Amino acid sequence: MNVQRKTKIVCTMGPNLFEKDLVKPLMLAGMDVARFNFSHDIHENHLKRYNEVCRLREELNLPIATMLDTKGPEIRIGLFANKRVQLQAGQLFTLTTEDVQGDETRVSVTYKDLPRDVQPGSRILIDDGLVGMTVEHVTDTEVCCKVLNSGVISDRKGVNIPGAHLSMPFISPKDREDIIFAIDHGFEFIAASFTRSAEDIMQIRHIMAEKNCESVSIIAKIENMEGVENLEEILRVADGIMVARGDMGVEIPFEDVPGLQKRIIKDCVKAGKPVITATQMLDSMMKNPRPTRAEATDVANAIYDGTSAIMLSGETAAGAYPIEAVETMVRIAMKTEADINYVDRFANADFNSKTDITAAISHATVTSAHDLKASAIITVTKSGSTARMISRYRPDCPIISCTTSETVYRQQNLSWGVTPLLINEEKSTDDLFDHAVEAAVRTKMIQDGELVVLTAGVPLGISGTTNLMKVHVVGHMLVRGTGVCGGRVTAPLRVVENVEEAAEDFQTGMILVTKQTNRSMLPLVRKASGLILEDDDPEGHGVIAGMSLDIPVIIGAANAMTILKSGAVVTLDAQKGTVSCN
Repeated sequence: MNVQRKTKIVCTMGPNLFEKDLVKPLMLAGMDVARFNFSHDIHENHLKRYNEVCRLREELNLPIATMLDTKGPEIRIGLFANKRVQLQAGQLFTLTTEDVQGDETRVSVTYKDLPRDVQPGSRILIDDGLVGMTVEHVTDTEVCCKVLNSGVISDRKGVNIPGAHLSMPFISPKDREDIIFAIDHGFEFIAASFTRSAEDIMQIRHIMAEKNCESVSIIAKIENMEGVENLEEILRVADGIMVARGDMGVEIPFEDVPGLQKRIIKDCVKAGKPVITATQMLDSMMKNPRPTRAEATDVANAIYDGTSAIMLSGETAAGAYPIEAVETMVRIAMKTEADINYVDRFANADFNSKTDITAAISHATVTSAHDLKASAIITVTKSGSTARMISRYRPDCPIISCTTSETVYRQQNLSWGVTPLLINEEKSTDDLFDHAVEAAVRTKMIQDGELVVLTAGVPLGISGTTNLMKVHVVGHMLVRGTGVCGGRVTAPLRVVENVEEAAEDFQTGMILVTKQTNRSMLPLVRKASGLILEDDDPEGHGVIAGMSLDIPVIIGAANAMTILKSGAVVTLDAQKGTVSCN
């Protein structure tokens, strides 16, 4: 099967993409999730773009998910009489809650409780940290600051207060309207900006409950130290995490961000939750057709760390080279993933306790897939939890996740290593497994003769009940190898570890299945009508013996001694190199 990219790509939508008909090429280039930034523009325009994304994904038959990114709780300065002012290092500058026109000495702020949440010595940053200040003194309506560095500030720039625990509400009236918009129009994800605690996420869940909605997944955006400190509790209630390095790099010392990024990714992987690494990943491609070496390394390092997805913001929303940016991410991801030994990583990983059934079965599924060199792991899932748990273990082979839910089908497109498939509802587990395998073959993800590991939860349709694993050979073909002696024979099998165990019951005409023959096995070989060998040596003992006896031989039959069962009647076709059930 073709090598599948494991790391997913999130692309931010912008007017330019739709005006120039670039959304379809973006999808074909490798976009997995379309992000709509609701910090900008109005609902009417977003809806037109959202509908176009939905139309195109149906046309292309792609499971592209949609994500609404909220504006979140934010503080901005007001307006200046002359639109901007020049501040000098050392001067005093006042932030006031009164509605005034700004000048070189003061400006209004949108957050009326700012004087209550800061104190002398607090740091305040304007415009992503371009101008820094320290608080000198505070009154009921004013925060008087000393400017730390010279710079220009202009209308409505953002205000950050590193380390402060702000009392402002998490969900503004605008955010509530945007969340309801996402629910009403069927977005798969809501990205919650400036998440500080589990309670913030629960506020969104309360709105969802009011709308009788359980289908939208919530991604918590970690952008400040409060969110970092509360990551464990946030992970328990959120469906995933975004490492939003833009505001994080303002709120937190920039030298701390790389280490925090690694920690957040690690914690998300352990929890089995998707994690998106975002902001300025290929920032230079806003203007240039190629990334800097530092940017390429940044993307690769996030993948080495185990991120589920990498995100493009301005690069696709407003950049000059949106398609090239996605293609660049695809190339970096494919090259980096090829450099990672996922089997060794899994063997050496320190996972949390596997005492619950779902975790134990998922771990065993990945172990079996690696031991048997399976072509894929196929999950049958109602909610997506089975696939997410398998994804947690970062297996070497693709995860083909089959679901009957269209929403889950697209949500799974954010999970690392998961290729989603939409299948019809079936009454029994066996029928669902058969349908899932047929769908994977039909879409050319696997082919007849390949070994796959199947996993699901019984009873069907109950989330979090993964408790079943099955090793399966696709189609009527049981084993594939290389035929080195021509001919075709149909006969019962005898799987042999050593000659002593088969000496008494090996009958003339049986097909001998073993790793490799040797001199002690010659009495059995002379009785055999064919040989199936796991060893792939074209000059091995079995090949020479088979040629001298003029019987069909297949070598390199991977896992033949595990898959094939003594007594089963099969057809060995050495010309095709296949063993099929009769």
